[in-house]
Amino acid sequence: MGILNVTPDSFSDGGRHFSLDAALASARQMRDAGVLMLDIGGESTRPGAEPVPANTELDRILPVIQALSGDGVLISVDTLKPEVAQAALRAGAHLVNDVSGGRDPEMLRVCAGAGAPICLMHMQGEPRTMQHHPSYDDVVAEVSTFLHGQAAAARAVGVPDVLLDPGIGFGKTLEHNLALLRALPQLTDGPDGVLVGASRKRLIDYLADVPLAEDRDPGTLALHLHAARSGAALVRAHAAAAHVQALRVQRALDLPQ
Repeated sequence: MGILNVTPDSFSDGGRHFSLDAALASARQMRDAGVLMLDIGGESTRPGAEPVPANTELDRILPVIQALSGDGVLISVDTLKPEVAQAALRAGAHLVNDVSGGRDPEMLRVCAGAGAPICLMHMQGEPRTMQHHPSYDDVVAEVSTFLHGQAAAARAVGVPDVLLDPGIGFGKTLEHNLALLRALPQLTDGPDGVLVGASRKRLIDYLADVPLAEDRDPGTLALHLHAARSGAALVRAHAAAAHVQALRVQRALDLPQ
């Protein structure tokens, strides 16, 4: 899953794809490199980010989704708002990526009504506050319980398919993130596919002393190859072409002789 942030303030590439021409050029480069899906977002969810109105978000994402519809790549809409998700699905998106994990029941009803799958992510708090002293008694158990409960709620209202995302970097310390990454084989052992999004996250800086987000792609690849080996169905990445290459090599290594 290639990341396409059409925002002025995302944490590592804010403003790079803010014009329609730049967004489409980047999207088509990722498509041609072999990504399965593009995740298009019009509202930053970096730590401390302020929410934006739905109409602003729609003005940013709908022209991109409409231009890419039928362009040979699956489209995910990265949004917290049911009204944005509904408009994006009508415009040609195929999946809703909800970083709030379906806490708003209306989001689940929108996906069910459109016959669209949803990705449910775990986040403690909300973007403005999520990194203010995150705390868990047992992060692996609590994240797993939340995600499986939300998946059951989604299926109960008719959502056809569900992906689970443990929410690396969303309301978690370094130790919480590492515990979740090490426990991926447990989470991926269930009936629902798992998405891992560790791209350019701050934990790479903590582990390898890389203060600039745009310099964290090697660390991202290490984390995402671990996720693939642990059974993740998708990884969400900024450096999409590099990930396609690395995952193809990984797949060849994993094939039986």
